[in-house]
Amino acid sequence: MRFGVLGAVEVWSADGETVAVGGPRSRALLAILLLNAGRTVAVRPLVEGLYGPGAPSGAAHALQSQVSRLRRRLGAAGETGDRLQFGPAGYLLLADPDDVDVHRCERLAGEGRRSLAAGDHEGAARLLGEALELWRGPALADVIDAPFAGEQAARLEELRLAVLQDLVEARLARGEHHDLAAELPEIVAAHPLRERLRGQLMRALYGSGRKAEALLVFEDARRTLAEELGVDPSPELGDVHLAMLRAGPAPAEAVGGGVPAQFTTFVGRDGDLERVRALLGERRLVTLTGPGGVGKTRLAVEAAGREQDEVRFVDLAALADGAAVPQALINALGLREAGLVPSLSGPLDPVERLIAGLAERRVLLVLDNCEHVVAEVAALTRRLLAACRDLRILVTSRERLGITGETLHPVPPLPLDGGGHPAARLFADRAAAVRPGFLVSDANADAVARICRALDGLPLAIELAAARLRSLTLEEVEARLDDRFRLLSRGDRSAAPRHRTLRSVVGWSWDLLSRPEQALAARLTVFSGGASLHAAARVCGPSEGEAVELLADLVDKSLVEAGGGRYRMLETVHAYCAERLADDGEREQVRAAHAAYFLDLAQAAEPCLRGPDQLEWLARLDAERGNFHAALHWAAAADPTLGLRLLAALSWQGQLRGLPGERTAVAAGLLVTIGDEPPAGLEEEYTLCVAHAAAADNAHDQLLRDRLERLADQPLRYPFLRVLRFMMNGPRVDEETPADPWSRAFTSMESGVKGLFGGDRDTAEPALRAALAGFREIGDRWGVLTVLKQLAGLADETESTALMAEAIDLAGRLGAVEDLTRLLVRNADRLTDAGRLLPAQAEYERAVDFARRTGTPETQAGALRGLADLARLRGELPAARDLYDRALRGCGRASMGAALTRYRILFGLGRVAEAERDADQARSCYRQALAIARAYGDLPSTAASADALAAVDARGR
Repeated sequence: MRFGVLGAVEVWSADGETVAVGGPRSRALLAILLLNAGRTVAVRPLVEGLYGPGAPSGAAHALQSQVSRLRRRLGAAGETGDRLQFGPAGYLLLADPDDVDVHRCERLAGEGRRSLAAGDHEGAARLLGEALELWRGPALADVIDAPFAGEQAARLEELRLAVLQDLVEARLARGEHHDLAAELPEIVAAHPLRERLRGQLMRALYGSGRKAEALLVFEDARRTLAEELGVDPSPELGDVHLAMLRAGPAPAEAVGGGVPAQFTTFVGRDGDLERVRALLGERRLVTLTGPGGVGKTRLAVEAAGREQDEVRFVDLAALADGAAVPQALINALGLREAGLVPSLSGPLDPVERLIAGLAERRVLLVLDNCEHVVAEVAALTRRLLAACRDLRILVTSRERLGITGETLHPVPPLPLDGGGHPAARLFADRAAAVRPGFLVSDANADAVARICRALDGLPLAIELAAARLRSLTLEEVEARLDDRFRLLSRGDRSAAPRHRTLRSVVGWSWDLLSRPEQALAARLTVFSGGASLHAAARVCGPSEGEAVELLADLVDKSLVEAGGGRYRMLETVHAYCAERLADDGEREQVRAAHAAYFLDLAQAAEPCLRGPDQLEWLARLDAERGNFHAALHWAAAADPTLGLRLLAALSWQGQLRGLPGERTAVAAGLLVTIGDEPPAGLEEEYTLCVAHAAAADNAHDQLLRDRLERLADQPLRYPFLRVLRFMMNGPRVDEETPADPWSRAFTSMESGVKGLFGGDRDTAEPALRAALAGFREIGDRWGVLTVLKQLAGLADETESTALMAEAIDLAGRLGAVEDLTRLLVRNADRLTDAGRLLPAQAEYERAVDFARRTGTPETQAGALRGLADLARLRGELPAARDLYDRALRGCGRASMGAALTRYRILFGLGRVAEAERDADQARSCYRQALAIARAYGDLPSTAASADALAAVDARGR
């Protein structure tokens, strides 16, 4: 078991799971004991630490209760012994100091300080780095209000700063001036009175060739100390300042040179590498763009490393000012005044020096990490390429330069599909480095694929996740991806700060955005699955014209992806920007606008889904499936009335796409919130909500029937309600002729089906053909499909084959997988009746395959019933019984279609029982089948089951 106070107070079990230790007072008690782990703490200090010096008289008894609860919680985590012991002197928490983060930090800090004093800078950096990694936030963060916590938190913060300063000292000794010059300004700003940090920043800047900036740090320190404390800088800081004044020019900043050597294998970019090399053979300016962590730098290094010309690599990440770009290139190229032709008007400016130094050289210049100085790089690149004909430039940036002659190569995330895909190969390669022998196998391939998919195929994120296998299992890594920024927080210590953690990678891009760009990026996170331009403008606030420009900027800066008229974010970017939206306090307001927009869209689409533009509108709604899902879930909790309207407006789309079950949880939540009575004017919407809830809970069936009966005499606005009434209660024809064409066609279909059920073919066929003509005229493919299925049962074999073929084609074009499955079963039934068992078997198997895709057991039940029929006809009785049983388990009860499937399953089981000479079983099956047939008024089925039951009874006599 491990314990932590360097952040929130936490306990982790041996398998890495978080252990619940109770409320604030229990955590405060545990914190005091952890700070004194291995030492007995008397009762009085514990009481005062929890309740203060003026503790109430019953505090000692309350302490005993807190100790008992804490002991039980620690015991529930699987501990075999009693860690929390009581003796005459007080309470003792038994814990190895290395299992408590604060004591481990203190040990590592002491060892690191001793290594530093001994000149072992590598060892010191490693030990001190490990000590700092133990910090998860401000010490005692969740118990800071406890009486004991303030003083202890201040002491621990001093410990952290001391470790940090020692680590900086070790890194300076290792020559990491360049990185520290980028990191330390933010730390110094947070602790402006820490003179040791000021001196370290000055040394880092001086060692990076930035003497003037180093001297400015001293002047700022002098001013701040005088204003805040009324004192002068210490002698130690003054000595650093004096040494710099005497030392002369600072050494040149080492930001460039040849291609950097790499320490890991290059995985999954062969196609990109080939294209970039081809572009470099044809073009003089190539820019690799893409989001942070996608692998632009690595791809540039690999491409440059295969060049025959001279290559100079310049990392611009640490530059704080675009004006320093020319000098950074001069340093990387090794240019000096003495080697250049002097200008008659005086010294050459930096750009002229670059032109003079590059004019006669065949060089590939790689400019890495340009996004924060893109304007200056663009201007310099234009001048250099115009003046130096043998110069080629390869740029990496999250944003294009935007100049004439630039060729872009967007670097995509690693592919995620296919066996052994590049993302999985990268994960396996990096995982093997921390867990030797790790391989992607059949046992873990799905988990690896899910991790890579959740991380968008971003190489940096995948590498960080793989590195966590050093201390976590694959399953634990996957389970923690919901908090990806915390999980992926341990990167390469030697990397630039903005590349060490996933949060810093995205945060760098965020900080480069303007305020309007940040606002739009944050608000876009309410969308799920992307947004159209119109939706983004309506929901996120700017006018459509402004949105066009801001979205273009976000695409250029690799925060947003564009394609197919939609704008999307990678999940990692989405998660970061969503945090910013929550911080701004706008989330609920933007979610409300999002839900209102998609309600308007659903209501506009609803009548169009029954006309000639049906397919186009279905495709449009399909593209917004994630947004509808998000809007429904938000509305169910925050605005139930809007939720009812949205659920109802989407009901016909759900019917066509087979989605009612997907919306079950939302409907159930709405019913709990709203209660037993519908809001005024929303009776139909409430009934539809009950219907969706009934998709998973048959207890709602009677409630739904009652509500449908209540609406039976009213003109129904929602076609889905008419279909529900038809499916649950059988055909019921309104006395009055409906006014709209769709309702007239549907009424004709109901009349025809009523005739079919009553055995009245003369009534059924004309009504169905009238319905078919009506649906064809208005262009409703669903209606045509539904009627074709009914007419196929009345037609001769030739016409039936044609009707079924048209129905199957329509189902495919509609994308109605559930309907397609049922049609395949119907077609297979027809082939079975004709004695064509082999083609029937193939159709049933296709139906089972499609049914699996729908995820609806009821749909699969019909196909399994068909396979069972074939097995029974072949005399394979055990196989038939098994298939019938599987079908029966998956068959629902709520709809007429499900009831008829159940009827056929029971009838088939009766036949199997007869063949096995089990009269009682046969009789039971036939009786159940007969009850279903009578309940739905199906005369042929009623007669068939009654005859079968009579035959069994006759043989029994």
